[in-house]
Amino acid sequence: MNQVRKVQIGVLLTIAISMVIVLCTPSTVVPAKAGEMGQNEIMEINDFSGIPREVIDDAVSRAATLFGKNEGKCSDFVSQVLALYEEAKEIDVLVIVNSGGWGWSAIAESNEKELAPGIDGILTELGNATLWIDYFRTDNSFFGAIGEFMMAMSTNPARGQELAFRTEFLTDNLPDLKVILLGISNGCTICSGAMPLLAENEQVYSIQLGPPVWNNNSHMERVLLLRTNGTIPDSFSHGDLLTIFRANMESACGISQEYEGDILLYIGAPGHDYDWKYDWLKLQINNFLNEYFSKN
Repeated sequence: MNQVRKVQIGVLLTIAISMVIVLCTPSTVVPAKAGEMGQNEIMEINDFSGIPREVIDDAVSRAATLFGKNEGKCSDFVSQVLALYEEAKEIDVLVIVNSGGWGWSAIAESNEKELAPGIDGILTELGNATLWIDYFRTDNSFFGAIGEFMMAMSTNPARGQELAFRTEFLTDNLPDLKVILLGISNGCTICSGAMPLLAENEQVYSIQLGPPVWNNNSHMERVLLLRTNGTIPDSFSHGDLLTIFRANMESACGISQEYEGDILLYIGAPGHDYDWKYDWLKLQINNFLNEYFSKN
């Protein structure tokens, strides 16, 4: 009984400390960053010559709305969105990728790395020039992880607002541009937060694969939300904790799993796998893209 009581006290203390950390962490620790897929550098510029004055003023105004008088954050936001504006001027479709995990990884480093060439192949066959961006919504740090946890639990709407502001800046100033917010696993949370703010913006679309069970944009137009790859229901996305627990216990005992999938790289979650090898998954994405992005 003494051991049980110690465990109970330990659990309660852990929960209490975690709640204090979450409540004391600022709603937006640092502005998000974006980099062209396959490149190691963040997209940003300091020379605004050649960019129309009204576009610069729009970026400055949106930065002030998001970050107030924090000059550093405002400057970072403006230099990034103007850099992306310059890169996106000659393209048809911009894909902003929100990978799973803690929000600081590129899609090329994930289990779903083949999604990008698969989706891009369909878009280009439909006659679109494309640009892919990795959207890094947190820093690789303790507080970055706390901020991501807050967003995943839907207690940090500022992250979705920032993504919506960046996206709307581009579509307002590039009226021929279409934007796809691609979310994978926990990355769907930020897409789920941004899309209601962009509901009237017909230039913006979203593909959300394996979102947390409490996130749902499936009722919205221009959104493809999938909770399975066509093999079995995604245990993480459906909140099937019993299946997740059993799979991890079996793996610990050396029993191989019939269905792939994991969360946070090492926790088994059968069905939580959205790589480009599943025919049913390909079909759903192909149908969605053909409906909205055909230029032929």
